[in-house]
Amino acid sequence: MKPFGERLYAAMEDRGPLCAGVDPHPALLDAWGQTDSATGLERFALTATEALAPHVAVVKPQSAFFERHGSAGVAVLERVIATAREAGALVLLDVKRGDIGSTTQAYADAYLDPRSPLAADAMTASPYLGFHSLDPLLETARAHDAGVFVLALTSNPEAPQVQHARTPDGTVAGEVLASLRELNAGEEHGSFGAVVGATIGETEEDLDVGGPLLVPGVGAQGGTPESVRRIFGTAVHRVLPASSREILAAGPAPAALVATARATADAYAALLT
Repeated sequence: MKPFGERLYAAMEDRGPLCAGVDPHPALLDAWGQTDSATGLERFALTATEALAPHVAVVKPQSAFFERHGSAGVAVLERVIATAREAGALVLLDVKRGDIGSTTQAYADAYLDPRSPLAADAMTASPYLGFHSLDPLLETARAHDAGVFVLALTSNPEAPQVQHARTPDGTVAGEVLASLRELNAGEEHGSFGAVVGATIGETEEDLDVGGPLLVPGVGAQGGTPESVRRIFGTAVHRVLPASSREILAAGPAPAALVATARATADAYAALLT
């Protein structure tokens, strides 16, 4: 199997640059006429996945919204992952894990080892116990041609306290980006990406890490193709825009979900050139 970075770029060229989130938030369940229960979760998540996965490059389930329903919710998450992959989409599991030692390895085994029923093509991770605390995730990803997206510059208002903090070599976020750049060295399309919000505004950081840039916050949260192009500059061809709320709000009709996803992908297609 080709490395994740190569598979991702091929999927973006073929299906358009879009990561469609599957976030079964209670308010969205209600908007779709579903109960906030494992049954409502299953109907919502599988409807969205079955509609979107044949058309988008990446499907991104947000694990927390499944976990809140206990073992029944995790079982639904397993079905979502399998359904998306069967339809040809790559699966990015949004779990934002970050720990140390054997615990990090256990997360890697759960989310990146093909023998696990929760195995995805890539996962999100938090580096704030120290970047090298992620080494088990990164090594497992390499072993299985998977990917890891590491939080770098996020849009939440609390982020600057940590991400903009100064170090002898720059900022914490800058060190995260530099570490990813080192991991991807020598690869045209590296498999280790950064998470950078679409609404962070101007930044002096070098955002080209040699791998993909997962960019949440497009659409309903305010990010536009113009603002993304301005923020990412010469690294814009590496951007994978992520949208969940705007796409899912178009449901529950599958045709409406697909139409909204296609319109979003088309709006960002020029970024790849």
